[in-house]
Amino acid sequence: MAQIVKSLVFMADDSPVMVLMSGDRRVDPAKLSAAVGGAVVRRASLDEVRAATGYAAGGTPPLGHVQPLDTVADRSLERNEQVWAAAGTPTTVFPIEVERLVDLAGARWVDVAEGTEDDG
Repeated sequence: MAQIVKSLVFMADDSPVMVLMSGDRRVDPAKLSAAVGGAVVRRASLDEVRAATGYAAGGTPPLGHVQPLDTVADRSLERNEQVWAAAGTPTTVFPIEVERLVDLAGARWVDVAEGTEDDG
């Protein structure tokens, strides 16, 4: 599961944020809020995901969205040289080198996973 990259959309206040997260980890909303500067961070609704990306939740790719998105990549992805990402549908994926993915997505590295040592 660690080689699967989840492309998750959250709302930071009223702005969509894409989180690239390892398949075996969960996003900590408090850490995400601190990383993106949003006062209130929550999972985007299905309609918000589609509006922000052009794709349905469950098959949302990490790039190629209908609008530019603030994108962060959790450091848990650094454990892998290559990951598998959704390619626009829930049943299609593609392999990509982690560093290339982060570069193409315009993401910045952050620690937003639950239960990591930066929890304090």
